[in-house]
Amino acid sequence: MESQTEKTILPVIGWREFLSLPELGIDKIKAKIDTGARSSALHAFDIEHFERDGVPSVRFKVHPEQRNGNVTAIAEAPLLDERHVRNSGGQTQMRPVIQTTIGLGERRWAIELTLTNRDAMGFRMLLGRQGIRRQFWVDAGRSFLWSSGKEV
Repeated sequence: MESQTEKTILPVIGWREFLSLPELGIDKIKAKIDTGARSSALHAFDIEHFERDGVPSVRFKVHPEQRNGNVTAIAEAPLLDERHVRNSGGQTQMRPVIQTTIGLGERRWAIELTLTNRDAMGFRMLLGRQGIRRQFWVDAGRSFLWSSGKEV
């Protein structure tokens, strides 16, 4: 159990923030901070499995800007795992899992991300409980506390 001192030290973020994924070449992506979701998910498509020097990896594309299919980032990462994840509709999907660095303001930390097509969803990225654990407290009534509220 966390002490009161630990709780007060953690910075507060809003229910949506702009994040960076520097290892994936994404400088800015709007994410929903979702404490109801265990894992984090990134909108990815054209996911291709391959091996690099004997290491299972994935190559994929991302549209980091909401409602803009003209901007595409192409990324590669070692494949950490493949897991069954229950989507927002209650269906279970097998998703590739990668580990990457995430940035918010000046803070950087490693998270696991599942890759899935989120085209129909309101956010290109969902940052779940595991991704913010021991990093932040979430103020569900506020947005963009660490980043510009300008929509992309």
